[in-house]
Amino acid sequence: MRSASATAMAHVEPAAAGHGWWQGFLLAPVMYSAWASPLELAVERAATLPLLAMDLAVDVIFAVDIAVSSFVACLHGSSATDLFVDDRKKVAMGHLTGRPWLLAMDVASTIPFQVIYHLASGRSTAWLSPCRFLSLLRLWRLRRVSELFARLEKDVRINYFWTRLVKLVGVTLFAVHAAACVHLWMASHYGGPKERTWLGRGFESRSVWAGYTRAVYWSVTTLTTVGYGDLHPANPNEMVFAVFYVLFNMGLVSYIVGNMTNLVVHAATAALTLRDTLHGLSTFGTVNRLPEALTEQMAASVQLNFDTTEQLLQQQLLSDLPRAVRSGIAQHLFRDTVEGAYLFRGVSNGLVADLVSDMTAQYFPPNADIVLQNETPTECYVIVSGSVDVLTTAADGTETVVTRAGPRGMAGEIGVMLNIPQPFTVRCRRLTQVVRVSHSHLLRAVRPHTADGDRVFCNFVQHLESPMLQVAREEAPALKEILDQLRAGATAASVSSRSTAKFDVEGLQEADQSQCQRLRREPMRVVIHHQFANAAGKLVCLPGSMQGLVTIAEAKFGTAVTTVLTIDGAEVEDIRALRDGDHLFLC
Repeated sequence: MRSASATAMAHVEPAAAGHGWWQGFLLAPVMYSAWASPLELAVERAATLPLLAMDLAVDVIFAVDIAVSSFVACLHGSSATDLFVDDRKKVAMGHLTGRPWLLAMDVASTIPFQVIYHLASGRSTAWLSPCRFLSLLRLWRLRRVSELFARLEKDVRINYFWTRLVKLVGVTLFAVHAAACVHLWMASHYGGPKERTWLGRGFESRSVWAGYTRAVYWSVTTLTTVGYGDLHPANPNEMVFAVFYVLFNMGLVSYIVGNMTNLVVHAATAALTLRDTLHGLSTFGTVNRLPEALTEQMAASVQLNFDTTEQLLQQQLLSDLPRAVRSGIAQHLFRDTVEGAYLFRGVSNGLVADLVSDMTAQYFPPNADIVLQNETPTECYVIVSGSVDVLTTAADGTETVVTRAGPRGMAGEIGVMLNIPQPFTVRCRRLTQVVRVSHSHLLRAVRPHTADGDRVFCNFVQHLESPMLQVAREEAPALKEILDQLRAGATAASVSSRSTAKFDVEGLQEADQSQCQRLRREPMRVVIHHQFANAAGKLVCLPGSMQGLVTIAEAKFGTAVTTVLTIDGAEVEDIRALRDGDHLFLC
């Protein structure tokens, strides 16, 4: 059975859609009322039988709208509760008691005062004359147009520029029409000689449309401050109205010009800001004598931020949202990418969710450096889209591509995992999107997930021995030394035995897990010296056992080692007694 909420929504959606179409249909009657009401008041002859019939039909339409809004089941209450009420009596009472003055104005605007006036015009009744002015209550319907444009301006599916342009044109046309009707009314009801009006003698014998055309012409020339002088106020009443109309036009024209200027120069302002920023970068590079390639990278990053601002909207937009919403968006965008990265294969869903919840995306233009060789490791990156080159730089500045990475690849993780300076430079081959994982965030996420930490570090060791990093191990001797030290520190099954096989998390043996726990510890570095020599020693990572340390020393110095002494001459028997930075002498 369907739940009550599902049943309510099934009724709400068709009702809301039908109500939207009905409101759109009412725009035509509203526009007709805005045009006909002032004209029929200004020139009584304009209220012909066809127009009166149309007025009556429009009034009936809006009377039906009031009835539909009052007695048909609809969304009732605040948008926060979304309470659906299908009791017609409750809906009607809510409509009546909600904002009664709005309902009173809606009802008053549907009374056919113009039709009543013409039907009873043969009778000498004192209340008939105000009926013609009360017909202007139909202009109250214009609030529907204002509400429509308020909704359209917030609708991102509709172009804002054209919405504002249509609104400004509509306001201008209505102002011109209203002023023209006032001009006609003043000329028609002037008590003195008719030649003392702006239309002159004989205008009453002309057609209604001829007089209306001249009135619109006068209104437009005054609105645009052209003022040809062929039509002008001819009596004090018209002069007073012209004064107020000109003052009103000053505000209207300022409003229109200001809005149009804002709409037109919006894109140009953004482009000008970009030009100023690029010029500032160029000046900064010249003053500080920066390499041309570095200056070009700065300019490319600024250009990328400018080009992708309207499409990405990630940092500024997401920063204003609640954390739960930001986390949900990050899970939708980046969860699959993080799960596909080699470092996090086989970990629990809890660890992935914890990592992804605080991830931030960043774009890099082509040839931009994401990671620099020998920089301090603060964060690693997971590639979402694009491609990068992993390079090593020789002493003479020669760069060699050791490997490449695409989507779901990683960059900078070696320095973060081993807590050593970054061994490689990572450079974008094309536009690349990455998500960042800071060193502190990674440690904080792994700390409560001990088993996942073992899997992460085992994945990392397996990746270091993978065939794809063979060139990297050859070009970067430091990486090969680190890998040798990791191997020497392994007392259980050899890590290299899994170098060519796919890592199976489900089949981890207890010996392998204990090995990974030892390897996962943050490495300590010690300086080893050979037989109290005065020469500088060799900085190595401290392995997990004394045998491992002896093996490393024999590989470095090429001689057998039997004793390990501290700088004070004490013999070392337990590897756990050593600390980071100790100097050891082997003999």
